[in-house]
Amino acid sequence: MSSTSSSEVDPSGSAAQKCDIRVLCLGNDLLGDDSLGSMVAAHVRQFAPANVEVVSTPETGLHLLDYALNATRLIVVDTVVTGSAPPGTIYEFRDTDLNSLPGSSPHYVGLFEALAVARHLRLPAAEQVLILAVEARDCSTVGENMHPAVVAAIPVLIKMVRDRMSAGVGDIAPNKKEIAA
Repeated sequence: MSSTSSSEVDPSGSAAQKCDIRVLCLGNDLLGDDSLGSMVAAHVRQFAPANVEVVSTPETGLHLLDYALNATRLIVVDTVVTGSAPPGTIYEFRDTDLNSLPGSSPHYVGLFEALAVARHLRLPAAEQVLILAVEARDCSTVGENMHPAVVAAIPVLIKMVRDRMSAGVGDIAPNKKEIAA
């Protein structure tokens, strides 16, 4: 895989090119609101500088380990279904803001578990991880359209990614924050 800002998922599964910032957009285009990640990635690729790698992937589990390696900063864009906020609500937090995860990951082994494995094995995991997550209505129905509130969150997310890419090291995220789209 090239280290340009317009990289796609490499068929070999390796995304571990060394970069300053990796924007990792997660989601499956076939599953309604879960397609948010690939939509955001397509826009971010248009303005990402050379030191930023933009990756969009439907992969889950330990496949995410590759994407968590060899980047100083990792900005993750994904959907969540917490049921505690209306669709389109944007959450912003660092991986270190969570003491423990409630329940198990819907992917069984998810991003947080992949990061824990990398750190436990002393692999070159991203030093800083910022998560931008949007409350979704439905991420499991094949062929479902995105909820209008989730679609409305896309321009806000794109601006947030742009702002976070240009922020200095250590300044990529405030503590847990909710932003209504």
